[in-house]
Amino acid sequence: MMPPQMTDPLNAFIPHDEVLLPGAPEGALRGLRFAAKDIFDVAGHVTGCGNPDWLATHLPASATASAVERLLAAGADLIGKTITDELAYSLNGQNFHYGTPVNVNAPGRIPCGSSSGSASAVAGGAADFALGSDTGGSVRVPAAVCGIYGIRTSHGRVAIDGVMPLAASFDTVGWFARDPRLLARVGAVLMEEDTARLVGGAARLSDAFALAAPPVQAALEPLAARVEGLLGRRPAMQVGGLEDWMITFRKLQAREIWTQHGAWVEQVRPRFGPEIAARFEWARAVAGQPVGPEIQRRTAFGGLMAGMLREAGVLLLPTAPEIAPWRGLQGAAAQSFRDRTLSLTCIASLARLPQVNLPAEATVNGCPVGLSLIGPRGSDRALLGLAAQLAQLS
Repeated sequence: MMPPQMTDPLNAFIPHDEVLLPGAPEGALRGLRFAAKDIFDVAGHVTGCGNPDWLATHLPASATASAVERLLAAGADLIGKTITDELAYSLNGQNFHYGTPVNVNAPGRIPCGSSSGSASAVAGGAADFALGSDTGGSVRVPAAVCGIYGIRTSHGRVAIDGVMPLAASFDTVGWFARDPRLLARVGAVLMEEDTARLVGGAARLSDAFALAAPPVQAALEPLAARVEGLLGRRPAMQVGGLEDWMITFRKLQAREIWTQHGAWVEQVRPRFGPEIAARFEWARAVAGQPVGPEIQRRTAFGGLMAGMLREAGVLLLPTAPEIAPWRGLQGAAAQSFRDRTLSLTCIASLARLPQVNLPAEATVNGCPVGLSLIGPRGSDRALLGLAAQLAQLS
């Protein structure tokens, strides 16, 4: 049961535990409230990971995740843990057990996931900022469809100890905020100085834009032009074979997920929602097949993206191809949205790059859409600074 002192009209917070920790009396984030996705450990509390059987078969954490500790030390107050898709293995944001967090900026539509509760809490004003994780788009996509700022950091840039692993070679810490300046302030607490710079202007990924619905492309045009006006416009580029790269990502991710969680799934036989159950069955099947060329393809892809970023310091693309789908999305429609979205998000995931979502001023059918900036690995704080600078020009 939800603790009696907790009210949650957004259905953004976990219902089975209240996690409140005051921040340090002084610090760069003093007086701000933050939430953390329920895959981040907090000492003395069981990390539920979006599934009641996981909650029942794990002990309270003995230590708090480093990312949470840093924020507390900087003066921010932790006000709760947020709902996640089961074991963070989804982009929908509809939890079979705990319900769907509210997308206040697209009523009746999903917030997307798996960091759904964190995005909902920030968009709805319950938290000033919130931690999420991003393996295949789980911060970027909710940020886009909820109309807020969000970052997937360079792989390995933010300490991920005390965070439930999903697919370790893709897992990153990310966060949301309504204000890009706050997004950058959080980055200054969680990350050391950059190891790479943004040089060479901005280039659109034309095949990524082609995946987006025409109204989404039109809504993003003014913001994309503003980025190009600030940085200098470079000729458009093509990644090439986005659907094939998406399949490469999915197979690598599935193999890692089954290696990480397969033994628990087989031992406990947890009750998953239908979508998540099917996904774990697919991961089991992939892991049972001989290893294909995916690892070598990922290495080649990293080289391809590094070369493109030497020509243009920032790459532009739609964060998601559509506005948020209606609640209850399932079946072929859900798979289509997922595959098209992963065809966009796999770019930064495969190449271990940072990506920041900027909410567009224009909407589509009254719903938010987002433009993404991708920079070289290690340029995270520069990307955050760019997002703040662009907001000042609007």
